[in-house]
Amino acid sequence: MPESLNLTLTDELRSFIDENCGDGTLYSTPSEFVRDLLRQRKLQIEAEKVRQAVIDGYQDAIAGRTHEFQGDLKSLIQQVDP
Repeated sequence: MPESLNLTLTDELRSFIDENCGDGTLYSTPSEFVRDLLRQRKLQIEAEKVRQAVIDGYQDAIAGRTHEFQGDLKSLIQQVDP
């Protein structure tokens, strides 16, 4: 169920929102614009977690902290991939 959130903005931020909403923009309302910004930020955070996990994995491999895989990688990927 959607919830409302009231925000207090500086004049500069309100102006930024207004410039990106309405006629001739991608967003018809400030709510659409702010929701899209939040979604983009959420995706950025999730992508950073994945990048860090990959880096951690490489660092483990370089340091020799590995285990031999005993299985079928193709089957494993198919189980995870929708």
